[in-house]
Parts: sequence; C-alpha cells; structure tokens
Amino acid sequence: MIRDLWLVGIGTGSPGHVTLEGVQALREAAAILLPRKSGKDDLAHLRHRILEAAGATARVIPFDYPVRDESLPYQARVAAWHDEIAHRWQAALRDAPDGPVALLVWGDPSLYDSTMRIAKRLDPRPRLRVVPGITAIQALTAAHAIPLNTVNGPVTITTGRRLHDGGWPAGADTLVVMLDAECRFSDLEPEGLHIWWGAYLGSEDQILRSGRVEDVAEDIAGTRRAARERHGWIMDTYLLRRLR
Repeated sequence: MIRDLWLVGIGTGSPGHVTLEGVQALREAAAILLPRKSGKDDLAHLRHRILEAAGATARVIPFDYPVRDESLPYQARVAAWHDEIAHRWQAALRDAPDGPVALLVWGDPSLYDSTMRIAKRLDPRPRLRVVPGITAIQALTAAHAIPLNTVNGPVTITTGRRLHDGGWPAGADTLVVMLDAECRFSDLEPEGLHIWWGAYLGSEDQILRSGRVEDVAEDIAGTRRAARERHGWIMDTYLLRRLR
C-alpha cells in the first residue's frame, strides 16, 4: 500500500533541471519507482544519473512499462494503458520499505503527462505530493534563446494529433506542439511560418533546428528519423509562429 506518493518533475534530461525541492524529495524518499521501457535503456540511464547527482540513496524499485494496445480506439487504449500502469505500480511496491515513494516524471507532472491521473487509480489512493520541474517548453525556448510569447500575444499548446485533425487553431499567435511523431507542421500553409524545433532538450544529445518551415521541414523530419533510429527513442517538441 502506497501511503505517500511524490511525483518529482525532472526536466528533460539534464540533472541540473531538478529543482532544489526535487533534490530534497529524492533524498528523503524511502523508495523510488523506476520504469523500464523496452528498447529505451538510455532513459533508464538518464534517470539513474539524475538520482546519483541528487545524492539519492533510497531503494530503487524497477517495473516494466506496459505497451499500449493499438487495436483499441484512442481513448479506450489510453484508459486501459493507465489501468495497467497503476496495477504494475502496486505490484512492484508490495515489498517496498515504509515511507514515501518517489516517481521521477519527465518534464513537469502538469504538462501532457498522465502520472497524476494514473495515481488516482490506486486503491487506496495515496497522499499525493507534486514537485514541479522544468517543462519541455521552457527547455526549448531557452535552448533557442527566444521568448515563448509575442508582446501581449496568446500561446496555444497542443498535440500533433490535434494539429493534424484541426489545423491551425483560430486566434492562435504562437503554437507549441508536443507529442508529434509525424512532423505535422508540414501539413500547414508554410507562408510566413517559422519553426523552432528541439529534441533531447537539455541533454548531451540535444538537437536544434530553426527557420522558415518551407526551408527546414525536410531537414527536421530527416534529422528526427535518424535520431530515433540511433537512440531507439526520441522526445521532441517545437514552437510555430507566423512572422510578417
């Protein structure tokens, strides 16, 4: 039974992204739950590096991440996947020591991450503590040294799936797109459209590209494809803005 579950945002790959509050939480946790994803040993290695840099000495309890059932409709697929993740958390922690359990969350637990939703599936439901982390958006704008918004301008955060289904959102000035495996920016009208793209942000493998979409779209798609093949995984995001 998990009584206290601490979700610690760890940024996008750099041990320096973990806040002082996050470092303290990792040091004080009694156990740390660590996911293992097939073919993604680099991710586990990065998490261990972060724990080492934080000085965490808690018992690390690994669990295997389930694979989504692609035969199900999208919403049902995600719900079933979350149910299975929660089940595996509880199974992995049966012999955990007493005290708070920490779970490292990529980026920040509040932004396009379902860890808090999964935690609500646990029975009994634990006391939840959320430690914020640096988001992929912050890491992206910092890496490119650009502001997130224009002067008095709105920012829309969306996904590649929604960009494909609905196109450019009405009234949007700046668009940040996450979870886009298909480079959907190529589907948009390119006139005046600029992109700032980044992968493995904050890590030693960071890759950046920027420019007019019509000039850099093929380069980004090819670079993304090659990087994914090389590492076995990729985490990337991009910002779009129409410039006159």
